[in-house]
Amino acid sequence: MDAFLLILCLLFVLFMPVSVVALEAPPLMLAKSYQQGINVADYYVSEKLDGVRAYWNGRQLLTRSGRVIKAPAWFLAVLPARPLDGELWMGRGRFSEVSGIVNRRQPRDQDWQQVTYMLFDLPDMEAPYTERLWVLRTLAAQYGSAHVKVLEQTRISNDKELNERLTRVTAAGGEGLMLRRARSLYQVSRSDDLLKVKLTLDDEAKVIGYVAGEGKYRGALGALIVRMEDGRQFRLGSGFSDEERQHPPAIGESVTFAYNGLTEHGLPRFARFLRVRPPE
Repeated sequence: MDAFLLILCLLFVLFMPVSVVALEAPPLMLAKSYQQGINVADYYVSEKLDGVRAYWNGRQLLTRSGRVIKAPAWFLAVLPARPLDGELWMGRGRFSEVSGIVNRRQPRDQDWQQVTYMLFDLPDMEAPYTERLWVLRTLAAQYGSAHVKVLEQTRISNDKELNERLTRVTAAGGEGLMLRRARSLYQVSRSDDLLKVKLTLDDEAKVIGYVAGEGKYRGALGALIVRMEDGRQFRLGSGFSDEERQHPPAIGESVTFAYNGLTEHGLPRFARFLRVRPPE
């Protein structure tokens, strides 16, 4: 019997679908939130895109978690045999659409015709961002593809210009801004050299439990118990529609929430649910 079970286990390992095997997350540089007091003249400024982060490893497009993105061959054919960091984007306010396209097992050409790979870094180049950006722009000029572009990066002089830019982008339906320190190297970590700037802060957390509703929400969700990446836990109880309270996010799913600064205990103040973050 032991030998029979061993053979079954070996057969399972040999013939299990490739998709079951977990992939390693790509080496990405992640952003911190902007805090007043930095010298914004040291940074490049770009719009914060509400798309799907995509890492090109020279052969495949990967999500933040390492899952392979099934893009059409023609979409990938122009990309170089070196790593690229960017975002798959369809325009302001179209996150759910591009997320749906990226998560399809079989790509459809008509869908991907609407997607642009907006590039913003060269992870394998050991040089300051100013130099990486110049090389990235040079490479992109050789692609000759309307579906691969370099995200516009500009310089500003002071906080007044930053606030004016942020107000314009937000009023036009944008997510906010990103700051990249001109002299910084690409770091596989969260860094002050990469900052997100928004009128309203947001972050992500994983659902780990529920609080039952009371009063008019009796029999429905009262609040989610969520845990952030750094281990902080709190209750997320506002921002839900009646439908979402009846069918709340599942345990283990990631949700995006908005908040206004931190409490004295370091927890998000006035946190409110925005949406479920699709799997990456």
